[in-house]
Amino acid sequence: MALMRILFLTRSFNSLTQRLYVELTARGHEVSVEFDIADSVTEEAAALFRPDLIVAPFLKRAIPESVWRRHVCLIVHPGIVGDRGPSALDWAIQEGESEWGVTVLQAEAEMDAGPVWASESFPMRTGTKSSLYRGEVTEAAVAAVLTAIERFASGCTPQHVAPGAPGVRGRARPLLRQDGRRIDWTSDDTATVLRKLAAADGVPGLLDTLFDEPCFLFDAHAAALPVAAAPGTVVARSGRAVLCATRDGAVWIGHCKRADIDGALKLPVALAFPAQWQPLPQFDGHVEVRYEEHGPVGVLHFPFYNGAMSTAQCEELLAAYRAALARPTRVLMLAGGPEFFSNGIHLNVIEAAASPADESWRNINAIDDLCRAVLETTDRVTVAALQGNAGAGGCFFAFACDEVWAGEGVILNPHYKNMGNLYGSEYWTYTLPRRVKQGEPRAVMENRLPVGTAQATDLGLIDRVFDAGRDTFLLQAIEQASALAGSADFARLLATKRAQRRADEAQRPLAAYRAEELAQMQRNFYGFDPSYHYARAHFVNKVPHAWTPLHLAVHRRKA
Repeated sequence: MALMRILFLTRSFNSLTQRLYVELTARGHEVSVEFDIADSVTEEAAALFRPDLIVAPFLKRAIPESVWRRHVCLIVHPGIVGDRGPSALDWAIQEGESEWGVTVLQAEAEMDAGPVWASESFPMRTGTKSSLYRGEVTEAAVAAVLTAIERFASGCTPQHVAPGAPGVRGRARPLLRQDGRRIDWTSDDTATVLRKLAAADGVPGLLDTLFDEPCFLFDAHAAALPVAAAPGTVVARSGRAVLCATRDGAVWIGHCKRADIDGALKLPVALAFPAQWQPLPQFDGHVEVRYEEHGPVGVLHFPFYNGAMSTAQCEELLAAYRAALARPTRVLMLAGGPEFFSNGIHLNVIEAAASPADESWRNINAIDDLCRAVLETTDRVTVAALQGNAGAGGCFFAFACDEVWAGEGVILNPHYKNMGNLYGSEYWTYTLPRRVKQGEPRAVMENRLPVGTAQATDLGLIDRVFDAGRDTFLLQAIEQASALAGSADFARLLATKRAQRRADEAQRPLAAYRAEELAQMQRNFYGFDPSYHYARAHFVNKVPHAWTPLHLAVHRRKA
């Protein structure tokens, strides 16, 4: 494939954009990124970079005609061929499509109506919009974009698809608004309720009520109904979630965003409605941390919503980790969740706290406690099994393990700088120098760009990559962990690990690394520079970007 200058035009540097960035730069293409802020900004970016091709992985408005007439612009649309409209995946989930896809088409005057360069399809599984987007949609988009680029480089022409042509299932559909998402608790069965909630998960959420107050609902899971109750009634609590009755069962609602409070954030229901949540009867059922054993391998699952780990969640995971250490296993695997391994401290919970600085301090100490417990485990091998992406403190939590294994396509963001120049903790000053095989550890921390599995392996951040899909990665990882536990060298591995830990502690105690890191973090949280607090507030409130950061906009650095 001929190497090209490719400009990404995108609303944000989201998970799909990051994955495409990693895939294209790994193949040698020169990629620069411009956020879709205004037509004049887009025009300026194209003039500065002079791209061979423009790729739009994630847009919410049309590319200006002044750009698409001068440059071939490839739009990544999360829908099948012929599908048009801004709610493609939402409609597919809500209407129960059995198969869906991604189409790469050329920008023209009418949105989503240009000629098709490539398309990929996939079977729809039961899952939320966010989950499908990060999984099947992303994989299909990578394949389709690579095909489209190859066809473009080869001088091919795209295919014009007439609406309603034979074999074309896609059709134009409008924005799916809240009145089209509304749950009818008296007539919708549990499956329908879950589909509607899944189709709105992430953005925009489903507008309904909890405790007679309007709010957007997220993070829903099917459940049994423990007591008779009218559909739509909140009947119990578990963890930080609430149980709502349906006409034929119940659903757990884990997160919500209050619509009756200006500036409300998406939060666990227990934090959004503390006074109403507390008196509810307790019912075991909504589990965020789960432990299981496979012979000599113990596996801790912690699929925290969006990979964020609050102070309380860190404490619960630490308790579960300590309980797992009491079991007679030889390998202890930290499996995170299928969407994310971990993204570190919980910025939404911190932002909603009475004192964000104090809650930041509590949260970073709680995750440090967790990392230290892993680092001090010397009676078995620890493995971080990354089913999904990891970012910031979540990366360094993984690096506390002896082994880091990942599925193909996982993206790491092992840095803190994008969150207001945070220094970072989680014992990174101890673990990173012992992992990095190329260059300086500080170079990893200064790099604000995503890292794919190939680059992470070269750097030493990942020890093994499994060429497996989301359904098989964890099974393969457990199988390999069992083989490790039964290897003839296992006793020697443990002896070497113990000796290394003793030598490292004698040279410099873990407490010293932590104290130095937290001294820097204390300045971030309580010092005169408010960068972290501004960056966190902008992030959790989804404030649109006013400009594209220079680490992404190569064309502006050159200018």
